[in-house]
Amino acid sequence: MNGDIVAPARVRRSWLARVPFANQSFRMLAPLYPSAFARFDFSRFDTIVSSTTAWAKGIRVPTGAVHVCYINTVSRFLFAYDRYVGGFGVRQLARPLAAALARWDLAAARRPTAYIANSQNVAARVKQYYGRDAYVLPCPVDVERFSVGNGGGGYFFVASRLLPYKRIDLAIAAAQLAGVPLLVAGTGPAERALRQVAKGTTTRMLGFIHDDDLAAYMANARAVIVPGEEDFGLVPLEAAAAGRPAIAYRAGGALETVIEGETGTFFAHQDAQSLAAVLRTFDEDTFSSVRLRSHAEGFAPQRFIERLRAIVNEVRAAQ
Repeated sequence: MNGDIVAPARVRRSWLARVPFANQSFRMLAPLYPSAFARFDFSRFDTIVSSTTAWAKGIRVPTGAVHVCYINTVSRFLFAYDRYVGGFGVRQLARPLAAALARWDLAAARRPTAYIANSQNVAARVKQYYGRDAYVLPCPVDVERFSVGNGGGGYFFVASRLLPYKRIDLAIAAAQLAGVPLLVAGTGPAERALRQVAKGTTTRMLGFIHDDDLAAYMANARAVIVPGEEDFGLVPLEAAAAGRPAIAYRAGGALETVIEGETGTFFAHQDAQSLAAVLRTFDEDTFSSVRLRSHAEGFAPQRFIERLRAIVNEVRAAQ
């Protein structure tokens, strides 16, 4: 490799890609994922870098090969079953299956040569659940995708996958209590339920929007709201790239990507009243768009690539 990180010349998909309606029913296929990932052939490679939230750490690599796993979170069925799996209304039905997957997950977690966590938050989980240390390398932010705006739209903004644990319902309720307009962009399993919650409130559900539109909505927002506990906290950095502050729940990865009073602020309790109190008194004019953009640029892709290359080479040299 001569110290460089290289990738295969083409994308190789697993046999699961041939299953009809796999994209729509991917959660139901979870019991098949361990086998699918284990079947990938890495026999021609001496260094493999994977990125995972659950399954890719379970790949099998040749004896003597280095596998560096960039981990975005510990598998949620280990540490947040009721909040994540239970949120889909299958709590009791799926529990035996989740227990079996958890046993596989703990065994698979021993396979990578080294871990790189996307945050101190996730590194602590890796230590707690897998007993492994991890380098920490924050996710990159495509800063150039965003232009600095002035928040002239007068609304607050949420950009998220619509999943129960993201707590978009909390943001809708808080905006209604505070009497402020809220726009929610995104799709996901909870969309239908959230549209019902938003009916007759100050919230407008935008559904799917293209990246260019997302950047424009962020630039024109008073602030971006992050109502759930995030593993890393990418959205506050995207907001900062657009020159806009974030209002985040004081927990998880947002503690590492939001600087209170400089790039955003926090609400202390994960309930509508706590967030509404912040929305009522929020003053976006106290935040500098120049400072916000500078903060986001500290997470630019080139810095990520350079640090990733250095870590992989350090792991290779130690073998």
